[in-house]
Amino acid sequence: MTFSHFVNLSLMGKKVVIVGGGIIGLCSAYYLQKEGHEVTVVDKSAMNEGASYVNAGYISPSHVIPLAAPGVMKQGLKWMFDSSSPLYIKPRFDMDFLKWAWAFNKACSKEKVEKSVPVLKDICVFGQELYEEIRREGIFDFHMENKGLLMLCKTESMLEKELKLAEIAIDQGLECKELSLDELKALEPNASMDVIGATHFTGDTHSTPHEFMDGLAVYLEKSGVKILKNEEVVDINFNGEKITSIQTVKQEIKADEFVIAAGSWSAKLSKKIGLNLLLEAGKGYRINTTRDLGITIPAILAEAKVAVTPMNGFTRFAGTMEIAGISNKINDDRVWAIAKAAHYYYPEILLTPEEQLDAECGLRPLSFDGVPYIGRSQKCKNAVFATGHAMLGWTLGTSTGKLVSEIISDQKSSLNLEPFNPDRRK
Repeated sequence: MTFSHFVNLSLMGKKVVIVGGGIIGLCSAYYLQKEGHEVTVVDKSAMNEGASYVNAGYISPSHVIPLAAPGVMKQGLKWMFDSSSPLYIKPRFDMDFLKWAWAFNKACSKEKVEKSVPVLKDICVFGQELYEEIRREGIFDFHMENKGLLMLCKTESMLEKELKLAEIAIDQGLECKELSLDELKALEPNASMDVIGATHFTGDTHSTPHEFMDGLAVYLEKSGVKILKNEEVVDINFNGEKITSIQTVKQEIKADEFVIAAGSWSAKLSKKIGLNLLLEAGKGYRINTTRDLGITIPAILAEAKVAVTPMNGFTRFAGTMEIAGISNKINDDRVWAIAKAAHYYYPEILLTPEEQLDAECGLRPLSFDGVPYIGRSQKCKNAVFATGHAMLGWTLGTSTGKLVSEIISDQKSSLNLEPFNPDRRK
């Protein structure tokens, strides 16, 4: 770095506070500190739990269909009174939930999905490219493999659906192929599967979340980023249309720019600046086992909506979507449903009661249309929102962080930000 470049960075550097220390917050900190900003990350937890640590670890350009897709709300209503179903929507007379549900239902249309698919594809591919870039830089060690993603199907009807989804992905330039049972057995010779076939998204990647999170946090602190754990934000102070500081349970923190990357808690914070962000918490669960199951390629059990990931030293079974407000309470029925699905697709696998008791959950922030919120709101001139990623939070950690940094650094954005506008309502 030349002296003149160093001086320019010093002149342009801003004080930035990031509220939220999950994958989105830490990746935002990573790219902001690279641009010479003085960064502080504030998180209400010890930063060792939640969605960024219990997710399936997929970095998946294949996930181009948004959560708000045709038939999803109808199916959710059918499953409303089955607490073990893949999608469980707990009925609540809560105005914020009702507004979100109304907007979500309107977004579940073919036209809106067709509009969202290329948007999600571009930001997913961008995220994967940035993960690869970090891996090549070698600034910290973490597990990441490029083995693709299997969509395992037990029924002809589901396989037909998956083949249609594969066609959409292929139209977007992604790679996917159909596999017969014999071809599956050749790929996974040591894992007995009771399925009829699958599709294989060959370009997908998987990782071990806690390795990346822990390694990135250590690197950031060594690079001068201040990380404040167990420090909940309780208030936001203003002067006109700008935030001047945040108030935590311990102190007041002033800054030039503020990033709201608090996951499912972002909606509560958004209200403090007059923005009613349409956002709901979607709880997901994970069960880990350190036993050798013979699984080497990540898979989604299509009918059950359960993800299976061979991570570094263990295998993770994760999934379900429970929309029931902000709560970290473990629902035993949902844990049991994941364990049941594992045995249903892999007959020789029985997850033990001890493994099920060790289950953890995390809350994924759900926008109303399945597209994340990334950008500024007209309600506030120096706040950037980065939330609402649903099941794509891990895939989009790096791309969202890069976009946040470009916004705050007044750089040309790598992607068109209009689809991610936090002020959108349709």
